[in-house]
Amino acid sequence: MKKFNIRKVLDGLTAASSSSSATAQPGTPRENDVVQETLQSEHFQLCKTVRHGFPYQPSSMAFDPVQKILAIGTQTGALRLFGRAGVECYCQHESGAAVIQLQFLINEGALVSALADDSIHLWNLRQKIPAILHSLKFNRERITYCHLPFQSKWLYIGTERGNIHIVNVESFTLSGYVIMWNKAIELSTKTHPGPVVHISDNPMDEGKLLIGFESGVVVLWDLKSKKADYRYNYDEAIHSVAWHHEGKQFVCSHSDGTLTTWNVRTPAKPAQIITPHGKQPKDGKKPEPCKPILKVEYKTTRAGDPFMVLSGGLSYDTVGRRACLTVMHGKSTAVLEMDYPIVDFLTLCETPYPNDFQEPYAVVVLLEKDLVVIDLGQIGYPIFENPYPLAIHESPVTCCEYFADCPAELIPALYSVGCRQKRQGYSKKEWPISGGNWGQGTQSYPEIIITGHADGSIKFWDASALMLQALYKLKTAKVFERARGKEEKPNTDIVDEDPFAIQTLSWCPESRMLCLAGVSAHVIVYRFSKQEITTEAVELLEVRMQSEFSDVDSPDPGGDQTPTLPTSGASSSPQESEPPTQPLTGSNSSDGPRDNIPCLQVRSSPLKQSPGYQVELVIQLVWVSGEPPQQITSLAINSSYGLVVFGNSNGLGVVDYLQKTLLLNMGTSELYSPSDPYQRQPRSPRKAKPAGAICESNDGSNTSEDRCRSPTSDAKDNSFTRSRSSSVTSIDRESREALSSFYFCESFPRKTDSLVSPCLLVGTTQGSVMMVALSLPPGGDQRLQQLVGIASCGTLVKLKGGILTMALLDATGTLLPPSFEQWYDPNASDEEKEKGRKRRPASPPSSQEGQEPQFAILCSEKQAKVVALPSQTRIYKHSITETSFVLRADVVQMAGANCIACFCANGHIMTLSLPSLRPLLDVNYLPLTDMRIARTFCFSNLGQALYLISPTEIQRITYSQETCDNLQEMLSELFTPVETPEAPNRGFFKGLFGGGAQSLDREDLFGETAAGKASRSLAQHIPGPGSMEGMKGAASGVVGELARARIALDERGQKLGELEERTAAMMASAESFSKHAHDMMLKYKDKKWYQL
Repeated sequence: MKKFNIRKVLDGLTAASSSSSATAQPGTPRENDVVQETLQSEHFQLCKTVRHGFPYQPSSMAFDPVQKILAIGTQTGALRLFGRAGVECYCQHESGAAVIQLQFLINEGALVSALADDSIHLWNLRQKIPAILHSLKFNRERITYCHLPFQSKWLYIGTERGNIHIVNVESFTLSGYVIMWNKAIELSTKTHPGPVVHISDNPMDEGKLLIGFESGVVVLWDLKSKKADYRYNYDEAIHSVAWHHEGKQFVCSHSDGTLTTWNVRTPAKPAQIITPHGKQPKDGKKPEPCKPILKVEYKTTRAGDPFMVLSGGLSYDTVGRRACLTVMHGKSTAVLEMDYPIVDFLTLCETPYPNDFQEPYAVVVLLEKDLVVIDLGQIGYPIFENPYPLAIHESPVTCCEYFADCPAELIPALYSVGCRQKRQGYSKKEWPISGGNWGQGTQSYPEIIITGHADGSIKFWDASALMLQALYKLKTAKVFERARGKEEKPNTDIVDEDPFAIQTLSWCPESRMLCLAGVSAHVIVYRFSKQEITTEAVELLEVRMQSEFSDVDSPDPGGDQTPTLPTSGASSSPQESEPPTQPLTGSNSSDGPRDNIPCLQVRSSPLKQSPGYQVELVIQLVWVSGEPPQQITSLAINSSYGLVVFGNSNGLGVVDYLQKTLLLNMGTSELYSPSDPYQRQPRSPRKAKPAGAICESNDGSNTSEDRCRSPTSDAKDNSFTRSRSSSVTSIDRESREALSSFYFCESFPRKTDSLVSPCLLVGTTQGSVMMVALSLPPGGDQRLQQLVGIASCGTLVKLKGGILTMALLDATGTLLPPSFEQWYDPNASDEEKEKGRKRRPASPPSSQEGQEPQFAILCSEKQAKVVALPSQTRIYKHSITETSFVLRADVVQMAGANCIACFCANGHIMTLSLPSLRPLLDVNYLPLTDMRIARTFCFSNLGQALYLISPTEIQRITYSQETCDNLQEMLSELFTPVETPEAPNRGFFKGLFGGGAQSLDREDLFGETAAGKASRSLAQHIPGPGSMEGMKGAASGVVGELARARIALDERGQKLGELEERTAAMMASAESFSKHAHDMMLKYKDKKWYQL
């Protein structure tokens, strides 16, 4: 444990970091104070943990019917594997080429992927982090289709040239056996048949291979005799082929929307031609051509008619119609509309054997932005309720916050109100993709992720134990009137689209207070309640924040910058005269002149509010003399003080949400100069309290410790901005100083103070940190009647770059979080409220004599500083980056101590110790490739962080060595030992007369002895990193070797366990046989031969 003595630092000794510096100043913490720092570099290590959400740009899909695992490949070379709810895995092909096809080695714990760069890969799924065992890169041929028969080790690969190569999946070597296109088609054919689009073996005869060429030619190839048995010709291009399980018929789907059914032994013409969506002319002519049927599947049932499932094939006159999946069953045809275009679909069947009745029970449909599973066993084909968190992108994510180690009761509370929002009409059956097992995680603390979206919705997610589950969704747009048509759309919008989009949010987990800012310069305060209420009129506060650079008013900054406003009705009093330096105004007018209207219209009708988050107050910035309000760049809420603060490039606004009053509306430049605290008390009118208002329940301003902090949002880099109209030039707007960070605390507002009191730290985009003193009335009814006093105390310190985050430590280095009020239900009975009041601390601990000094932790885009309070002297300084800038910084708790975690635009993730700012971690992790990452990256306590890696996926990472070490145990298992179902019974007569499935010894045909070696130049074999892939970056040195050995032992133990089970089964079988033999012997022991 390293101890840092403040006295030594004050004597001018340098701190551990070469770029840190310390200066001796009077009034710093006392000389005998020692801050013990327990965090060391060994506590930190960076690695990815899990990825949640819908696979971005999916391209292919496969299903293991025995393991019940679904695999999805994407256009960027990613693989996502899904089992039961909570079992999911992500891995990536290094080349980044699109995955064109996936094939499971059914019940083997392995998967073959074929990529657009003409490579195939074998993945080992028997380990928690799947790894590539072998790769094969084709040099002269382009891969178009792959087929791996059930329980075969020989993979057929069709190419663009029309040839078929065969690969041994165990050794990943090419066989010398090749089916050349010119041998497969008739010699008299003068044209090339096109690429191979389908390969499959006859379900009843493995020696017969069906090959479909794009041009419409289908060939049944005899593998033993190496010649074509039959050739089937049709004059329309083929997209897919499907067998009947008896192997006597197959169906082809074509580019003109037709399905052709062929009898194997009659290749001259199709047995049937149908156009499922074509209009049948009465004169017997061919129906009009339709769109191509991209895929067809033909599945049989024992009890009834077969199912034919197909995608595409709609009539050309259905312009604008959404993509459809068609299910044909007997005489009924169901057309199921999908929300997005169909990428692929698979019919899930009871058996993995292609020569048995298939018994289909569900269809998995992979859409461009969703995954749908349809129940074939229920009337109307309902869909299954999807247990995966695939709706992150339902509306684009605009901001993100991550809270680890939340209060334990929060997740059940959110779940209880969220479960009422679920849709009805789902299938009653269990989710069919049910493979794998959950990890044995040791992390048991609650984690919550909050995402803000472009449509104004906010989603709460349970992120505990490396899983993700939707808890609750809040629609903030309900507070506003919606324009019914384009002609009604107001011309006051400052955004082109998504006027309700969430820009930033502040959440206090303990009090459950939620505050958010939207792009239309609006702030909404929400309370959490378990009871439904109807709000007759939404409480509204309109704020007039105007530019200090504006030339519409008097240029004299000392003069009154507030034009006289018209008063509106009985709800507001006439404006009183204000102190000359305070541009303070609040207007409740919604139908005033153009220069005093908000961007959105708050709804006037009663608002029914379900249990969950209920609107307490709406704050809207209004237009000022033709100038649109500037978007809000920073926001914070404090439940103990009952205050909301927000800022933009025009200044600072402070609102008392208990009294529904604007307390302060101050230009940024005025924050720099200290002021008399009593002069700052606002004289603005308060709205007359409406009848039935719920303000009475919101008394008390009690404090306690809190982990909640204000989210930081930099005006230039971190805000969700859209185009806006303004007469201010872009250069002025860029150079204008905006407020970027807030932090409520109990501290020393001035150098001369000896007692701590409520304060607000304010950080700007120009690197200034100001202190604002708050004077709170006593609790109870007085809190609702007396005004909160606010005084600017001037500049505390200046840093390079915009301020990103601020925090406070006590003299021992312990974090002093903002105070908070414990949650109580605002709509509960008076008795329950009284109980809630008794539970909360009586008063803030702010009046003790001889307060210990404190450390203010300040971090900007360029540097971090530690300032002693109340002396306001700099103790430590560290330059984080010279050439880049920090995008996100958070003060986080880690291994029982605190540190600053930073993410830079150059991709570096760093942590600094507190208070000495020693560098503990610096990893070049992820260069900034997208503003989405900058907007959504956030750190949380206990070494957790996340960001949006794509528009649909959340990537979680850890910077904790302990989590990295335990990652193997925490991750879910994809492979579980399952017995393969028994093969279908051939039956007595089929066995006697040679019917049933014909097997084939492929080794004799494709092995090196029979087929010879393939050309070396055709493909290049690349051995994979195998089981070591999972450890890359996750461990190094001795720890890595131990972890690898442990994985190897796990796998070996798993195999030994399977062997033990089989041995036990064989012993039981032998024992049973012995017993039966002994019984037979006793039965016939004394009988003569003629008595038998």
